[in-house]
Amino acid sequence: MDRKQFLSRSLKVSLGALVAGPALASAASCNAPAVNDGERDDPSTAPTGSALQLAQVPLPYAYGALEPYIDAQTMEIHYTKHHAAYVKNVNEAMAAEGVQAQDEADLLARVGSFSAKVRNNAGGTWNHNFFWQVMGPGGKGAPEGKVLDALNAGFGSFDKFKEAFTDAAMKRFGSGWAWLVERNGELAIGSTPNQDCPLMDVSELKGKPLLALDVWEHAYYLKYQNKRNEYVANWWQVVNWDEVAKRMA
Repeated sequence: MDRKQFLSRSLKVSLGALVAGPALASAASCNAPAVNDGERDDPSTAPTGSALQLAQVPLPYAYGALEPYIDAQTMEIHYTKHHAAYVKNVNEAMAAEGVQAQDEADLLARVGSFSAKVRNNAGGTWNHNFFWQVMGPGGKGAPEGKVLDALNAGFGSFDKFKEAFTDAAMKRFGSGWAWLVERNGELAIGSTPNQDCPLMDVSELKGKPLLALDVWEHAYYLKYQNKRNEYVANWWQVVNWDEVAKRMA
């Protein structure tokens, strides 16, 4: 090999290394594990301004586990189509808009600063992840222990709480959610439109969510058609009060 060939090959190797370096770094970044919605790291240890990916929690039970109160077909479509679409859309929107957040709580707390697409789909992702967990098969229909004590203290009785929560679910015009939240050491009931969540800075209801009910028509229409009242009445049979207790301070 003469000197001219040697220099030419050396130059190609050097240029190849310069191009490969950023490409490998980008690939490593893309393959980094996504933030799990249900088990986030301590926000205090998260790097400021780090990229965020929201995730869909695994459904804690089979699609038909809540029968006959919520049918298997509705559950499957709700989880695999509606919820999955919110997760896909919010991650695409955050990437396209360059949204930076430390974690999901930080994103929701500042969601009013972002686009409607981020707001709606971030809410849809979080709300459904929460919703699946506060339901479960073999429900008791009514709480016990500290949850019952708190509801009795806050609303006079479980029946009065149930009446007020049902009223919030029924009076939410169009699509939205009914909530039981804790704020300033007290319990409160309310509702939010669309996919808004009490953790959002723009929410008309604020507080720590303890229980939620999805009253979008896609949550019940296949089984109940337009009878939201029947859906709400039967939903009490699948509330996971043990999960509510875990979230109650």
